[in-house]
Amino acid sequence: MSIHGLAASTTTGPSHFDIVKVIRPNILALHPYRCARDDYSEGILLDANENALGHSITRPDGQHDPLLDLDLHRYPDPAQNTIKERIASLRSLPGVDHVFLGVGSDEIIDLLMRVCVAPGTEKILTTPPTYGMYGVCAQINDIAVVKCPLELTGTAGEGGEAGRFSIRVSEIKKAIDADPTIKLIFLCSPGNPTGTLIPLSSIRAILEYQNFTGIVVVDEAYIDFASDEASAASLIKEYANLVVMQTLSKSFGLAGVRLGVALAQPPLIQVLTNTKAPYNISTPAAHIALSALAPASITTMRSKIATLAASRLGLIIELAALASLGLGSVLGGNDANFVVVPVLGSDGKPDNTRAQRLYRSLAEENGVVVRYRGSEPGCEGCLRITVGTDEENRTAIAKIRTVLSAI
Repeated sequence: MSIHGLAASTTTGPSHFDIVKVIRPNILALHPYRCARDDYSEGILLDANENALGHSITRPDGQHDPLLDLDLHRYPDPAQNTIKERIASLRSLPGVDHVFLGVGSDEIIDLLMRVCVAPGTEKILTTPPTYGMYGVCAQINDIAVVKCPLELTGTAGEGGEAGRFSIRVSEIKKAIDADPTIKLIFLCSPGNPTGTLIPLSSIRAILEYQNFTGIVVVDEAYIDFASDEASAASLIKEYANLVVMQTLSKSFGLAGVRLGVALAQPPLIQVLTNTKAPYNISTPAAHIALSALAPASITTMRSKIATLAASRLGLIIELAALASLGLGSVLGGNDANFVVVPVLGSDGKPDNTRAQRLYRSLAEENGVVVRYRGSEPGCEGCLRITVGTDEENRTAIAKIRTVLSAI
């Protein structure tokens, strides 16, 4: 069975992978909905039941809002190929047929499960501690989750290649051997909440494991905060069983726009395109994304990443200075825009109760909101602290010092 809409193309490796056997039969048989803008987008447009008189938004203050100058009364471009071209160029991929756009990475996570994993009978594999939406989407779709925890003890090695929060490739292989119903493996790199980067050699080892005939999903929401050579996007040309998720929310500073990206070989991209909602990327989101992906904006983005990386190092140093008040050493590989630090009890061990007291006091009495992560495997007593501006970081450190002194 072929994939609707896919021109004849040859996928690249590995030999044990066949996408037609991974995608659910009902999805392969799907004839995607054709929307009005799939055929024509210019001329007197009387085909889509849009409001020909335009939007009715009036600013009471009389101020001009450039977004209101967009054709908001028209449905958006369903393909958004200009955005895809810029992303393909940025990530060194051949073209738009290697790029899919979603409403944040969460839409892509949900779509991958719906097109690949049969509810009630097939499974996904995750490596906790990890991003919580994998489990939420799995539960919504009636999909069981096989959990293969990261290495939860020890000290992170150089580049995250060994030690705490590294992935255990041999254990993942054992899980695959024990359960052939696993269709997707979700790897978060750099990890959330760990901040640890997964080496490309470990990802390759799973992609090439012949007993796994499903798809490896590498979630790279924070990849721009790591080294330039860290992205698994460089493996896409070699592996048809790989999809890399990225986003404009983190390094691009556009969390409010909700634009997620999937990078893969054309067959999987076509399947996702066939399954998505017709106009999933709004006109304002597309307009802002195009501006963010312009060369000058990318230069600015990289400059801000360098600033945040320097601030991250400064934050780690300042947190280490609070050791005498019961703050442990920062954990993980620290390749993202946050750090994870354990709060210790009087016995010198991670203490969830004290961490929760610090967390609540910071938010409710001191105006500093961090994230409690103590319920995650290997993260007992931990708080996750996003790198802020220099002023925000100084304030956070001062408030943490004050609260720790009192609890």
